[in-house]
Amino acid sequence: MARPRGPRRVAVIAATPVSMFNLAIPELLFERVEIDGGPGYEVVICAPEPGPVPTTGGLDLQVRHGLEAVRAADMAVVVGTGQRYVPDPRTVAAVREAAAAGKRIASICSGAFVLAEAGLLDGRRATTYWNQADELRERYPAVDVTGDVLYVQDGRIMTSSGYAAGIDLCLHIIRTDYGAAAANQVARLALVAPVRPGGQTQFTQTPLPPERGTACADTRGWAMRNLDKPLTLTDLARHAGVSVRTLTRRFHAESGVSPLQWLLHQRIERAKELLETTGLPMDQVAHASGLGTADSLRAHLVRRTGLTPSAYRAQFSRLGAPAA
Repeated sequence: MARPRGPRRVAVIAATPVSMFNLAIPELLFERVEIDGGPGYEVVICAPEPGPVPTTGGLDLQVRHGLEAVRAADMAVVVGTGQRYVPDPRTVAAVREAAAAGKRIASICSGAFVLAEAGLLDGRRATTYWNQADELRERYPAVDVTGDVLYVQDGRIMTSSGYAAGIDLCLHIIRTDYGAAAANQVARLALVAPVRPGGQTQFTQTPLPPERGTACADTRGWAMRNLDKPLTLTDLARHAGVSVRTLTRRFHAESGVSPLQWLLHQRIERAKELLETTGLPMDQVAHASGLGTADSLRAHLVRRTGLTPSAYRAQFSRLGAPAA
């Protein structure tokens, strides 16, 4: 996939009434992406009717652009209200036209209802805010609604659950476009969690639940600082000062995965960053990320991303030219 000559244009469509939190997410994250000294994205907020747009908090936001911004964009993101609403027919028509033109379409929270009304989710897996999943399923029976995930990508159509799950979706998009290093840098700048793991192949991810506790936070931080070492369950439990059984139970309760699953994900993410930002030979990347050998690195990366380490580096390298 060739890098674009200029920033990718994103039209963020405000529903009515719009959630200010949902609306702020794409602008906050996409605008922080810098590639080769220039912006990675150009974000325009638009609405069916330019002018004051009511919010769920009782305020009005002044939106200067109409839906013509969608025609000029490379991707459209529909942000929802966090509550029940009827999709505006003008927005429905705009996203249907954009999808027909081959553009990527995403939704945050109840914005999925717009995509469903446009017929874009028929026969696809999709998600929305958890307390609206049943209604989405009932109103649009042709949609395969998955209510217990953060976000779902099905081809060029992406949907996310409510509120903070929109952060995960935007980071996923950034990683898809510019690689793990760019996405993780944005996460650090925005003081949010890095791209959260999924169990499927590259860029079609169904992530795990958000962390729900801090009992193992110190041990997770220690493990991140020691990824190049052959850490075991016993090592992690010893650092946490608990038994292996207790560690496994607490870790799963907080992170949604076992300690070793979490550790493998972090190793693969570290390897991806090294491939993007250094010219280290493959065996050194494997060692530094704790994956052992170049063969092990290759097997894990192909399973997770569908790309060999060399292909991943060629596609996402932040260096002047792909390293040998």
